[in-house]
Amino acid sequence: MSSSDGSAMPTRRHVIGAAGAVACGAALAGCAAGPPGPAVVPPGVKGQVVAKVADVPVGGGMVLTKWKIVIAQPTAGVFKAFSASCPHRGCAVSRPAEGVIRCPCHGSEFDAVSGKCLKGPAEAPLAEFALRVEGDGIVMV
Repeated sequence: MSSSDGSAMPTRRHVIGAAGAVACGAALAGCAAGPPGPAVVPPGVKGQVVAKVADVPVGGGMVLTKWKIVIAQPTAGVFKAFSASCPHRGCAVSRPAEGVIRCPCHGSEFDAVSGKCLKGPAEAPLAEFALRVEGDGIVMV
């Protein structure tokens, strides 16, 4: 097909493809903008007692494989919860020890207080989940 000036008219396929490319670009730009939102607690765990305070050692922690959550107690009475999936490739991290959460797959290390990546190849922190202590139980909020 050609127009009156002799140039080729775009086909419907070209127009739809270009529109799709623009939409994808806009979506990707939106994903890259700004800090990530709050982590969403895995289904079925919100409001549940996931561990007993006595089961989480000071300076260490535990991994709750059922929900892919790691609980740390970096200092006495301070409890933190993070995703137990390494942001690098999704491997399960090990329980916290000496203030560090390690990924056994590729050697990434994360701070047990903040979830911040201390050593790569991971670049992003572990997603943090909110929790509270109720009596002798740790509850996900």
